[in-house]
Amino acid sequence: MAEIAISRKKLKHNYDFLDRLFDRHNIHWGIVTKLLCGNPMFIKEVIGLGAKELMDSRISNLRTIKRIDPDIKTVYIKPPPRRSIRSVVKYADVSLNSDLETMKLISREAMKQEKKHQVIIMVEMGELREGVMGEELVDFYSKVFDLPNIEILGFGTNLNCLYGVMPSRDKLIQLSLYKQIVEVKFNRTVKLLSGGTSVTIPMLSKKQVPPGLNHFRVGETLYFGANLWTGKTIRGMKDDVITFKAEIIELIEKPIVPEGTLAENPSGESFEINAADYGKKSWRALLDVGLLDISPDFLIPVDKKMEMAGASSDILVIDLGKNPKKYKVGDFIKFKLKYMGALRLFNSDYIIKRLED
Repeated sequence: MAEIAISRKKLKHNYDFLDRLFDRHNIHWGIVTKLLCGNPMFIKEVIGLGAKELMDSRISNLRTIKRIDPDIKTVYIKPPPRRSIRSVVKYADVSLNSDLETMKLISREAMKQEKKHQVIIMVEMGELREGVMGEELVDFYSKVFDLPNIEILGFGTNLNCLYGVMPSRDKLIQLSLYKQIVEVKFNRTVKLLSGGTSVTIPMLSKKQVPPGLNHFRVGETLYFGANLWTGKTIRGMKDDVITFKAEIIELIEKPIVPEGTLAENPSGESFEINAADYGKKSWRALLDVGLLDISPDFLIPVDKKMEMAGASSDILVIDLGKNPKKYKVGDFIKFKLKYMGALRLFNSDYIIKRLED
């Protein structure tokens, strides 16, 4: 049995920390919920924090949010697929867009549904994921700002999600300048400049975020307290809001070196033998979780003395050395998680999900 859990108290602690931080800087923020994979129990918990704006990259998750609380503002945070426009307009109050024809389809669908759909136009700032090229932004805006049943809420950008391009003051100032150019040229007010995500949060304390940037989209730092610049935990935040544990299903002292002819395993991995390990033994714990659910690279054992030995589709193997803590079959091994590990576990039907305290 393996289970992933969210601590109510620690989640609330991190939410309050961020809410105070953004309030001091006059910044509006929304919570990215895609990590929770649409789980109604967790969505209700996030709404209970006091959140007024939830963001997700899956339409089914936005539908769940609206069913729980129709008054929550929902944001679809990737370019909408054309075949899903009807559902995007129905379940998302706002969407992030960078394609002209898609926005025209959204306009027509919003007219059919008799709704006003808000749009944040995404701007390319070097990460080479979604976004209109900066030099084309004025022309793009001229073609979409007057579309029926569409309100251009603002401009945004996304960094650090594909190539790891980090935000900088210069990049954020450039985004702010784009906003100013559009406002002057079209004599319109652009309400929102959504250039902040979890990776931008440490820049606030260093006063590197320009005043015009007034909207953040936050997921990872809420759930993990992470400073994505240093890899450490932000002082005053909790890094163990989400924890994972898996049951030991076998525990036997075995040789360290495998016996027989070695070839690639089903994952395509090849192993080399360290001659110094011949004749040595260690206690190996088999856990009731595997690659189907998570990669060992995303697991951080709470017990620092144990080591990852490997994994197959349904079993994770831990090297306990001499087993100084006397683990036994039926015990649980506890882990902290990296973001992508938590995402895969929340998405697995084979993992128990629960709330703590």
